[in-house]
Amino acid sequence: MTLTTIRTAAASSLAAAGLLFTLAACSTPAATQPTTSAPAPTATASSSAASEPCAGVKVIVDSGALKQAAADTSVCVPVDAPTPASKVLDEAKVKTEGTAEYPKELVCRVNGVPAADLDIAHKGGTYQEKCSKMPAAFAYWALWVKPASGDWAYAQEGLSTLKVSPGQSLELLYTVDGAPAAPAA
Repeated sequence: MTLTTIRTAAASSLAAAGLLFTLAACSTPAATQPTTSAPAPTATASSSAASEPCAGVKVIVDSGALKQAAADTSVCVPVDAPTPASKVLDEAKVKTEGTAEYPKELVCRVNGVPAADLDIAHKGGTYQEKCSKMPAAFAYWALWVKPASGDWAYAQEGLSTLKVSPGQSLELLYTVDGAPAAPAA
């Protein structure tokens, strides 16, 4: 391995770790909002939800490189105002788990994926996600947001502070060695 290759690999790892730390730093508990006695809207699931317009927030879970279809979902969650992403995921019945060290700041598992005993193949061999500290810089759940009309972008905040609005899409995408690089259109 050349010194340039080592430096490039180190820079890539640092950049990914920096993104995870940034998300963790931005993830502070959201202020509690007063609740009303009106029933909460419920998410509507549909096998064609990915292609149908959504009056609320479209929630997508894509296990990406893991190809764990049981974790994948596409659901429209009715909202009429900016809403915390964590609440939208709860209403979509998407269960996220953090790590032992960062239980609310990071996403380590979504709907139980990846399982603690799953061998995740990557360029350096195999890896098992134990969710104790930071997820690996080469294998992690990435949080993406898409405006009503526009392109996908990495979320600039964590689930506890990010708010999504009607017409937006929210995606959790599992990435290994940088692939997939972004959500599908």
